[in-house]
Amino acid sequence: MFVHYRTKGIIFKKEDRGEADQLFTFYTKDFGKLEILGRAIRKISSKLRSGAELFYLSEIEFIQGKTHKTLTDAISIEKFRNLRKSLKRLAIAYKISGVLAKLVKFQEPDEKIWRLLNETFKNLNNSNLKSTICNLLPYYFLWNLLSILGYKAELYNCVICQKKLLPEKLYFNSKEGGLICQNCFKKVKLVEEDKSSSLPFAAARVGKEVKPDIVKILRIILEKNWLTLSKLKIEKDFLKELASVSKNYLSFIVDEAEASAA
Repeated sequence: MFVHYRTKGIIFKKEDRGEADQLFTFYTKDFGKLEILGRAIRKISSKLRSGAELFYLSEIEFIQGKTHKTLTDAISIEKFRNLRKSLKRLAIAYKISGVLAKLVKFQEPDEKIWRLLNETFKNLNNSNLKSTICNLLPYYFLWNLLSILGYKAELYNCVICQKKLLPEKLYFNSKEGGLICQNCFKKVKLVEEDKSSSLPFAAARVGKEVKPDIVKILRIILEKNWLTLSKLKIEKDFLKELASVSKNYLSFIVDEAEASAA
């Protein structure tokens, strides 16, 4: 006899399987990230279809089979309709899903991740959300998720000399997990240049320059200060720089994780 498990979950990925099945990836409140098979769910007659769509928050029930967890019930709680009406917001939802898929392991429940995911989707669904703040949401999710997972960036003191950072030229060093000051940047650069004397020098090993305005945005993001965020004027150049720093840090962490698992 199968045991039936019931929980709440957000569907952030789905794949067609066979003629009528779909494999869903949920992040759930009680079990963390799960893959659950919806058998014959693509058939018009399926009772599960109404509660199992991409980016739905649903109450679900499943059983554990020999090879798959199988979906037995799905009731939608929140369909995030405003999100679904906007191609821009849908694109952001896919970005968030990609980050979740890369960084979060299966069946490791975490209440903080669950709250962050719900909060992010709720804000993404807010019809009154300003366009500039909407653009910040994938970075809001990424940097706070990294913080929960133990990769919180140090943004107030130099990660090498530990001195309080001043609003001047700063550099983000992914390996060290935070900002380094000008003096430490010069020292580390000299060491790396000496190591790489016979090879093209890779500045990424030392750090990427980050403007004080980007540091300010990142600090506010990690403080989860929505009131201050909503008042910020975010220029396009800021978003490009924020995207670049975020991509570099995420890539470094994913590469490190893959190397450790190998």
